[in-house]
Amino acid sequence: MINFIGITKDNHLEKNVSINNAVLSNYKWFWVDFSEPTKEEIKYLSDTFHFHPLAVEDCVQEFQRPKLDYYKNYTYYVTHIVREENKTIIKDELDFFVGESCIVTFHKVPSIEVSKVWNHILSMESLVDCDTYYVFYEILDKIVDNYFPIIYRIEDDLEKMIEISNSKSMNRLMNELFETRNMLLNLLHTINPMRDLLYRMLNSHHLNLNRVGERREYFSDIYDHLLKLSEMVMSNREVTSDIRDSYLSLNSHQTNNVMKLLTIITSIFAPLTFIAGIYGMNFENIPELQWKYGYFLSLSVMVIIGVAMLLYFKRRGWFK
Repeated sequence: MINFIGITKDNHLEKNVSINNAVLSNYKWFWVDFSEPTKEEIKYLSDTFHFHPLAVEDCVQEFQRPKLDYYKNYTYYVTHIVREENKTIIKDELDFFVGESCIVTFHKVPSIEVSKVWNHILSMESLVDCDTYYVFYEILDKIVDNYFPIIYRIEDDLEKMIEISNSKSMNRLMNELFETRNMLLNLLHTINPMRDLLYRMLNSHHLNLNRVGERREYFSDIYDHLLKLSEMVMSNREVTSDIRDSYLSLNSHQTNNVMKLLTIITSIFAPLTFIAGIYGMNFENIPELQWKYGYFLSLSVMVIIGVAMLLYFKRRGWFK
């Protein structure tokens, strides 16, 4: 589907115009949105707008890394939209062709961000201060803002994980931790390239050649948000590592306590087993076997040895 908005030179908005019937030169600026385009509609990128073949190729192929390419009369941007389904990060690509008199958005799946800005433009009473870079900023800002709820949800899950970590089995906790770390890594692979894209925009000499320079403060604000997002992701990855290490340390400590108890029991019963083994041998010439009080004496010796070893281990602090 191809949607069209045109702003005339006297700042009137025209919508529901077919791209085939629109006289593009009559507009002050216009916005064309390619939403889930067909192969025939994709041809408009080359045939009508005459975009560079390399840009069109990058636009059609998936999945490009967030980037920007400067061309003669426009700039080509690749951005990533992130959404979450069943605790799985889904990335969708949103491409922009931005020039002084036109902005073209291209996405193969429906975009909430584009729809919100599209409806916002249609509802504006005055379009005097609105231009293609305003549209580009608004969409880009909403893309970045939609990263935050996912990270906030992950932070909430980590807090719950910390509170009830002792009541979970090790396998379950580890599975949840690695799923969370995988989500954070996927977010990082999107946020960092987006941050680099904004950094390049703000520090390139091309900035002063178009109207991006007039909105530098706004794009700088998006860059600051991406820096914050990157720091949040890295911080949460460190939290997952701390939870994992703490739980492994606790589990190791509990295992050591169990092994210590088993070692004490084994140490106590080792001499008792030795005594029982000697008198359990089937030799006829064992003097104590014929003694009337031999049985009671052997039991008494075993009890004394056991109690003595218990007291010894207790004095050494093995039961603390």
